Amino acid sequence: MTLPTLLVLDADPPPRLGRLTGRVRVEHADASTLAGRLPSADVLLVWDFTSHAVREAWPGEGPRPRWVHTASAGVDHLLCPELAASDTVVTNARGVFDQPIAEYVAALVLAFAKDLPRTLELQRERTWRHRESRRLAGTRACVVGSGPIGRAIVRTLDALGVTTALVGRAAGDGVHGPEDLDRLLARADWVVAAAPLTDGTRGMFDAHRFAVMQPSAYFVNVGRGQLVVEEALVRALRERVIAGAALDVFASEPLPGDSPLWEEPGLVVSPHMSGDTVGWRDELGAQFVELFELWEAGRPLVNVVDKQRGYVPGH
Repeated sequence: MTLPTLLVLDADPPPRLGRLTGRVRVEHADASTLAGRLPSADVLLVWDFTSHAVREAWPGEGPRPRWVHTASAGVDHLLCPELAASDTVVTNARGVFDQPIAEYVAALVLAFAKDLPRTLELQRERTWRHRESRRLAGTRACVVGSGPIGRAIVRTLDALGVTTALVGRAAGDGVHGPEDLDRLLARADWVVAAAPLTDGTRGMFDAHRFAVMQPSAYFVNVGRGQLVVEEALVRALRERVIAGAALDVFASEPLPGDSPLWEEPGLVVSPHMSGDTVGWRDELGAQFVELFELWEAGRPLVNVVDKQRGYVPGH
């Protein structure tokens, strides 16, 4: 029996695929070798989910894998017109990052409400300065992105007594449509971006959207860096259009050392880590193995991405 070929776009550390030993022939590629190895692969595992190599290599000559899985929630780094138009099935890591990201958002919201960044600054200065902080219960949040991550954020903030509104691509059960976004932003104390990157969401948080927000509002982005017009956010912070912000994702990653965002007052910068808890790579590997076993058995895959929309439909 001829074993199927699994091609892994590598990142360090590599995935643990021990359960698949003897059931698949595993090959490895990096950005420089991916294009040459795609034609011989039945399945592609995009373990290096920061790479754009798939988007660049896919349009080449020869057969292409029947299934591509990315070890990430977002798929914008790999989708290209040729892949979107093909019969190849694309799946993602939906479900692994939902609660960790929700907890990270809650931590940021609590830190802002309790003025923890300023407390740490004053401690470093050895300055005793009593202040008052905000009560979180009773405040309002607008969460943009109605997928599993957005819904987990809503549940977690609800548990802290925050009144939440969820905004998605279209209105539905418990979800507001885009037409309500400005109205909800104007009432929110906390605005959380957790949407996928699509043509409809790119640059959605621009000067207009920041101007709509309250001067006391805080903005958090755990979705995609390109959701935000970063220059507009910098102006909003410097002109005190909003009170503060936290970015875990950026238009360019890693964030260049000379970026003004590093030292922008009122901005918390973290290195795309909101979903990465201890053991997260093992979870991603185990998830892929479970999906592979479905594929191997000829059963329908879960987490199938709508390649035209750019995300897994369902909410």
